[in-house]
Formats: sequence, structure tokens, C-alpha cells
Amino acid sequence: MNIFNDFRQEVLTALEGLQATEPRLKGCEMLAVTLEAPRDPSHGDFSTNAAMVLSKQAGMKPREIADLLCGALRRDSRFEKVEVAGPGFINLRLTADFWRGALAAILADADQYGVSKIGAGIRVSIEYVSANPTGPMHVGHTRGAVFGDTLANLMEKAGYQVCREYYINDAGGQVDVLARSAYLRYREALGEDIGEIPEGLYPGDYLKPVGRAIAARDGGKWLSEPEEKRIEFFANFAVIEMMKLIKDDLRSLNIVHDTFFSERILHHNAESVKPIQDYFRDLGFDTDDYFSRRGDPDKSAVEAAVHALKQKDLIYNGVLEPPKGKLPDDWEPRPQTLFRATQFGDDVDRALKKSDGSSTYFASDIAYHHDKFRRGYSHMIDVFGADHGGYVKRMTAAVAALTGGKGVLDVKICQLVRLLRNGEQVKMSKRSGNFVTLREVVDEVGPDAVRFMMLYRKNDAPLDFDFAKVTEQSRDNPVFYVQYAHARICSVLRNAQDAFPGFLTETADLLLLRDETELSLIRLMAAWPRMVETAAQMHEPHRIAFYAHDLASAFHGLWNKGNDDPQLRFIVSGQKDVTLARLALIRAIKGVIASALAILGVAAQEEMR
Repeated sequence: MNIFNDFRQEVLTALEGLQATEPRLKGCEMLAVTLEAPRDPSHGDFSTNAAMVLSKQAGMKPREIADLLCGALRRDSRFEKVEVAGPGFINLRLTADFWRGALAAILADADQYGVSKIGAGIRVSIEYVSANPTGPMHVGHTRGAVFGDTLANLMEKAGYQVCREYYINDAGGQVDVLARSAYLRYREALGEDIGEIPEGLYPGDYLKPVGRAIAARDGGKWLSEPEEKRIEFFANFAVIEMMKLIKDDLRSLNIVHDTFFSERILHHNAESVKPIQDYFRDLGFDTDDYFSRRGDPDKSAVEAAVHALKQKDLIYNGVLEPPKGKLPDDWEPRPQTLFRATQFGDDVDRALKKSDGSSTYFASDIAYHHDKFRRGYSHMIDVFGADHGGYVKRMTAAVAALTGGKGVLDVKICQLVRLLRNGEQVKMSKRSGNFVTLREVVDEVGPDAVRFMMLYRKNDAPLDFDFAKVTEQSRDNPVFYVQYAHARICSVLRNAQDAFPGFLTETADLLLLRDETELSLIRLMAAWPRMVETAAQMHEPHRIAFYAHDLASAFHGLWNKGNDDPQLRFIVSGQKDVTLARLALIRAIKGVIASALAILGVAAQEEMR
């Protein structure tokens, strides 16, 4: 029940009727006709731009069209007022009876209220977190993790078929550093005094258990093994252990991915992967499934993606211009294998191979997105950190090139989070070595506060997270304020059961809801389905957090009016009919708040302790 869609259709139907009597309106394109809520509620429930957008096409003044359309719309008894405003906008106000009927519909839909089919089962891959598997997750990863997971919840609510994916960056120099760091902890576990951790290695204590586990299993075996063999073993072992740690950290935020995709697999063909099958199995990656969908298992995915671009004449050997600004000392122009990214909106063409002939990270990313498309995900969403802004144009260019425009990639950048305590910046973690871990934050304030507050600002704006503010029980703490609204309603309903046993089975006379605050709450709830659809289509889950807070605030406002005027309380002594009507209202509010909190991954508390 999206009333904005429903009434926009009423406007379009009225315009179609006018075309029969006003020749100048015939053939006018109506896609740009919108129906919105006015910024000032005193102007009405809806406002349409129909007269404004059709004026030029019809060769008529906006007021002419508006007067005709108003006359047609006034025949609909659901409108209390239809009037022209300004140069030709039309404001519409619905009757109180309509809103009471909307409340009945909300109650009838129950927990299905707000569920949408707008996604039409479209398959969407949402890749989020994707932290390097070199240690526990830090607070910088937290925002992207919550954003991605909530967006997945939201899009499922809107009817999309979502895959939650984690891309494991288990290839490249950082994995070599991880292996050497784990080997150092292994020597420490064998009794060696390793002293200060050398510059360039990972200093955190989280690798100590890895070293102890290898020492307990293999003793001093690896001290005498060749370096190449040793590095490969320690890299594989450490990545697997780090991914266990990362998955555990994510579970503390109630985040579970559907798929974990290994970057390393992209550089192997079906034959070369056999010696390390155990690694992928322990990582939870199904290599058989991966190669079954590959067009040419004799090529690596990177080779196959580059070949596909070559087939489209999008690869060439060339020399890039030096980076903008100061010329680096080590810059030297050299021929490289380049992708024609500028043909698809990028600023420059992009290198696919390094000077040593190995593939760039970008080449791996192209192959990874090529695989997503092969898996049937024409819609892809990547959630990146603040330091990945430069990847947006090149990745959207690559997806457009590889898929012939059939694939759509939306990259969402999550800006930095600054941790505070009573306004003072929080110091770094000892366990991690140089950052505050996700787990430390969750353990201190709980997953609900973390999830809600990470969404209480748009993803592309920096965010301050103050430990003191997110745990205080006051209206200044948004997550508490929303959960408290749900808990208050639960308390009222428990008290109502004592005062009117079995009230839930009785029919409420909603005509008794006459106060403007009550009707305003119904209007706000009626906007919920549209909110779900808009937020899902825009990929903006923060809208749900804002909406939940607005609805909770409106409820608390009605509660406070009841404190001032006993006749406006939810349970009115000696007035069962009025009580039943108001209980119906707050049951609907409870359901919508719970629905919003479910999308956010936040518990709908029945009691606040």
C-alpha cells in the first residue's frame, strides 16, 4: 500500500480524462508528473507538479491546467481540499476518514506492512566489508559493514533477491607481510626473544595465537624449511585464522555473509589450483562451483577478463601520463597494458599489468566483477571505505565495458568514523597495535547502538561516534529514543490487557481518533511503504534510521500530550471505546517501528533496563 503511487495514479487518470475534452493535452508525456508531500504540512497531504510539467507541452498556462485538474480531482470524495498554489502547483488534503481507513489497512497487513515487490526478484550482489585478512576488523570497517548489511535487509524488504558477499583480499603484498609477521610470532611461541616487532610487520597481539597454534602442531619444523615454502604455509594458515576472527567479529554485530570470495582464485586456472585445494576448502570457497561456471578453465579469471576486453578492442599497449601534481622521483614513462577506461567515463586509461608483468589490483577487480556478472548479478553494489574514492570511475567503467552496458555497478563510499568519549578522541587499542577494533566498540556499547548510530548519518558524510552519548538513556540518544518508544507501547499494551482482558479480539471504532496528533501519526505511518521503496531504490539505508526516529518522536509527543490531558491518554478510565481506538493506533505504531528496527538490525525492545 504505497499511497503516493496510488494517488499519483489518480492524478494521471484525471489527466487522461481531461484529454478527451481539452485537445491541447492530448499526447502530452506524463512521466515527469510527481506527487510529493509538501514541506509545510499546513499546505496539505500531497502536492503535484502536473500543471507545471505539462504546460510547455500543451501550450497552456500552468494555472489553466491546474484549474481543469482541480475540478476533476474535487469529484473524488477522499479529498477534503483541492487547491492551486503559486504558479500552478496543486495541493491536496485527504479527509480524516481516509486516514482512519488507512490505519485499518495498516493493522490488517500486520507484519507484511511495508513489504514491497518493487524489486521484482532482481538479483543484486552487495559486496561489503572486504577488509584485508591481516587482522581483526577495526572501527573504520564497522560503518561499511553495518551499511552493507542494512542495505541488504532493506532491498530484501523491497523484493530484491540479495547476495551478501565478502571479497577476501588474499593475494598481494599484504599477505606476504602477514606471513612474515605470523612466522615471527611462531618463533616467539617456540621460546625465542623476538624483541621489538620490525618496521613494516603487523605488531598486534592478535597473531600470537596463530604462532602458538603452529608451534603446538608442528614444533620447530618450519625453522628449517625453505623460505618460499614457509611463506606460503604461513600465509595460508594465517589468512584462514584471520578470516575466522573476522567472521566472529562480524557475528558480534549480527552480520553473516552468504558468500566469501577469494581474490587468489582469480589468478589460478583449474589445473594450477589443485595443489592448494585444501586452502580454499578451509576458507569456505567452493572451487568446483567456481570453475563450473568458467567459460575457459584453462585460463585464469584475470586472463579471461583481459581477453574479453581485447575481443572488444579495449586493450592496448601505451604510455600513461605522469600523475598530476609533483612528478615522483622514480617516475619513468614505460609501455604498459592499458584498458580504454576513458571510453566509459573514467579520467584516464588504466594499467592492467605492473612493470614486472604481474597483474594489477585493478585487473583482479575486473575479473571479480566479471565473475559476479557470470553468476547472474546484473546489479552490483560495492561498499568501499573513504580511501577508495578513486576506484569508483574505473570500476564502473570496467563493469560497463565487460557487460556491454548490461551490468550496473553502484559504489557507495562510507566516510571516516571518529571515536570520542565525552567529546575527547579515543586512544588506540593495545591489542591491535594501531587501531580500535570493531569488537572493542561492540563489547562496550552493544550491537544495537553501533548499528543504529552508524546509520544515523548519510554514508558519504564523516561521523562522530561518542561512547558516552550512545549509551545514555535520554532523548538525545537516537537509538534509545526509538527503542524506548517500542518498549513504552509494549508496556501500555500489557497494562491494557489487565484493564480490558481480551481487548485484542475486539473491533475498535477508529472514528473516535479525532485529535490532530493522532491523525498525523497515521499520515506518518502511511508513508512507510514509500520510504522502504525509495530508500531501497536510492541505496540509502540511513533514511530508515531517520524515519524510525521521526515516528518514535511523534509517538512520544502524543504520550506527552496524554500526560498533560488525561482525556488523550491511551487508556482512558471508563471509556473503553476510546481506549480500544487508541490501542489500535499504538499497535500499528509498534509494528512499523519494529519493522524499521528489523531492517536496521536493531532489537525491538519490549522493556528498557
